[in-house]
Amino acid sequence: MLSVAVEKQLGDFNLAISFTSDGLVTGLFGNSGAGKTSIVNMIAGLTKPDRGRISLDGDVLDDSASGLHVSPHRRRIGYVFQDARLFPHLSVQQNLDYGRRMNGLGHDAPAEKHTIDLLDIGHLLDRRPAQLSGGERQRVALGRALLAKPRLLLLDEPLGSLDEERKAEILPYFIRLRDDASVPMVFVSHDAGEMRRLATNVVMLKRGKVVASGGVEVLPHVI
Repeated sequence: MLSVAVEKQLGDFNLAISFTSDGLVTGLFGNSGAGKTSIVNMIAGLTKPDRGRISLDGDVLDDSASGLHVSPHRRRIGYVFQDARLFPHLSVQQNLDYGRRMNGLGHDAPAEKHTIDLLDIGHLLDRRPAQLSGGERQRVALGRALLAKPRLLLLDEPLGSLDEERKAEILPYFIRLRDDASVPMVFVSHDAGEMRRLATNVVMLKRGKVVASGGVEVLPHVI
């Protein structure tokens, strides 16, 4: 279970949110400026809350009362950004290996094959990122994150930089990953259609506050 109850002052913007989730895909939904990326950055450990507590499966990651802040590399949380952030000088295979090696993990051939098959990227392994479409780059970034064996995967608007054709191409892979149930996810989006198709529960945000939460049925009822 993911539990987040934090406050953070970011210039003139005050973020004060609280939610818990044990769903397969927790959707953070809201317009630009609602605080979605700030929340995932705190979950990842890239930003420290001013006040509050974050825990994952019973392990406390942040606790302002005790001064605890677990560093990002010790959280075992994967992060896929809107831009894939692949290393341009490395092949797809080398990019896939990077997260595993940086986390000191041995080669797990069955897990690698499962991930490559799940994301349908086996035919791309010898290519460089510049030779990939936007959707292919995101699938490789997702594979790299998965092979680091995270206990939670953060997806910060992973479809946001793609055109409609590429979104239609890649969304089924995210759905396949959800149904594979190998790792829980936090999915950030301002697109209600994406959220309805992928999320199993939704946290609605507006100006740094939670305005509704529940199943995807909350989406049509809050602006």
